[in-house]
Amino acid sequence: MFLSDKWKDYRIVDASGGEKLEYWGKYLLRRPDPIAVWEDKQSIQRWNKVDAWYHRSKKGGGSWQIFNKSIPQEWQIKYRDLTFNVRPTGFKHTGLFPEQAVNWDWISELIKNANRPIKVLNLFAYTGGATVSALAAGAEVCHVDASKGIVTWAKQNVESSGLAERKVRYIVDDCAKFVKREIRRGNKYDGIIMDPPSYGRGPNGEMWKIEDALFGLVSDCVEIMSDNPLFMLINSYTTGLSATVLKNVMQVTTKKKFGGHIDADEIGIPIESGLVLPCGISGRWYTE
Repeated sequence: MFLSDKWKDYRIVDASGGEKLEYWGKYLLRRPDPIAVWEDKQSIQRWNKVDAWYHRSKKGGGSWQIFNKSIPQEWQIKYRDLTFNVRPTGFKHTGLFPEQAVNWDWISELIKNANRPIKVLNLFAYTGGATVSALAAGAEVCHVDASKGIVTWAKQNVESSGLAERKVRYIVDDCAKFVKREIRRGNKYDGIIMDPPSYGRGPNGEMWKIEDALFGLVSDCVEIMSDNPLFMLINSYTTGLSATVLKNVMQVTTKKKFGGHIDADEIGIPIESGLVLPCGISGRWYTE
């Protein structure tokens, strides 16, 4: 398993009964997590003394119940020298997937050790955790997401990390269509990151279903990789896909053209109880 265990400003206190209890900086949040199917709450008192608790609605979505009236609408947490702005949203998320820190470290080391300019494409880039990490390591980044508001949030994270002067382009677009245009334009990238949703819609209503679209997207991405590419990273939270599926996709696309190595595994975060919370899968292709 790829384990994200270097956090200081984030930690999972407990996970049980389809929920998790986690510190984001100094604030304790209680959120749903359907993968925590076991029933073994370590401290009922801590579960009941949270700053905010997200309740799902039977009609879909949900809302936050705020217990600490002084909790801000937005605050910052740090990972290494990176700074992220987090806030409880109406969809239970806070704007950051902390398990991805293990992948931020991985791409950061590859970029720093490449000893050459590296150009990275970050697809389905969300609020820019990987973008910030790649910029801090010295790469040039093209950040693509279909949501204008999310891209604005990513800019805020880049600025908060003191990286606004680095080479970064922000694109609001359907990721699959953007890649096809990059093929026609002849643009090339040394590293590609993608974090596609299970289902989604582009800015003009384009439908995305990962089981149908992933292989075609990865195949297209191979066409825009440079002659001397450094890495490709694919993340997935789709229950129907396994690490072996990601490995097979990369085997018959990226590795077939460039050689190199593939690692694919679950990704997770330690829980203070001694368990590990699985948080999806990652496939990594790299040359060195």
